[in-house]
Amino acid sequence: MPFIAEDARRPGHTHVLLITTGSVASIKAPLIVKELLSYSNVLVQVAASKSSLEFYKKEDVERAGSRVWTDDDEWTGTFKIGDPILHIELRRWADIVLVAPCSANTLSKIAHGLCDNLITSLMRALSPSTPTYLFPAMNTLMYEHPLTAEHLRVVRDVVGYNVVGPIGKHLACGDIGVGAMTEWKDIVKIVVDRFQLAPKESAP
Repeated sequence: MPFIAEDARRPGHTHVLLITTGSVASIKAPLIVKELLSYSNVLVQVAASKSSLEFYKKEDVERAGSRVWTDDDEWTGTFKIGDPILHIELRRWADIVLVAPCSANTLSKIAHGLCDNLITSLMRALSPSTPTYLFPAMNTLMYEHPLTAEHLRVVRDVVGYNVVGPIGKHLACGDIGVGAMTEWKDIVKIVVDRFQLAPKESAP
């Protein structure tokens, strides 16, 4: 069935769109989804780049209670004029967007306005009123590359996104330095604090 925002939104709920891109930090996606869904009246959808799915299984997110959307779901070869378009429906659905992790590649694409996949098309179509957070994650030398600073400047100062991190730690590639994604629990806390979410009550 096609995803239609009007049908998928629920009154009184917070609709969180998590975007995962090609960084090993995508391995945290199931944890982020599970933790978000431990709060009352929260719904989560996930949009994943092909490379991000090297690091987690769609089934893990689905077991947590969400759905993972990919490029293959956007254009299936059956489109007719008037059919819903996935990247538009997802941005209509979202109350908040988290790009966690945001790889160097996707950061560059967003900064340059590319629309070559589900994620970049969605980001280009976002309303300026939708709170959007980018959590960079990449090798230290990639982060320290002068182009990265320029791309971050564009997404922060021109587009108006919130950039959080990266942090310093022992990276998956073996290097030690700045470049790791913000801790996943801190990412969840941003949503919890912004929307004043309350944990679900435990069953008696």
